[in-house]
Amino acid sequence: MIIAFSVTPLGTGVDVGRAVAEAVRVVRASGLPNRTDAMFTTIEGDWDEVMAVVKQATDAILAVAPRCSLVLKADIRPGVLDAMTAKVEKVERYLAEG
Repeated sequence: MIIAFSVTPLGTGVDVGRAVAEAVRVVRASGLPNRTDAMFTTIEGDWDEVMAVVKQATDAILAVAPRCSLVLKADIRPGVLDAMTAKVEKVERYLAEG
């Protein structure tokens, strides 16, 4: 499965970058395929692995904030591997065709 998620500390002021960095550190330490952009972190693996990482990233936020907002979107396709990369490559092929 692929999960795109965002964790945001609430109640800590405007600058959330340091807390978000700690959540991203958790994701990267997981060893699962992942990408982070300005809005979401995307991670790929089986259900239990991915959900455990989302929980740990949320806990990293809650370690420094009294409240956490979590937004999550999932693409669940059992048995599919490397979809995070394959989906983007497919779109890029279509774009190259013109």
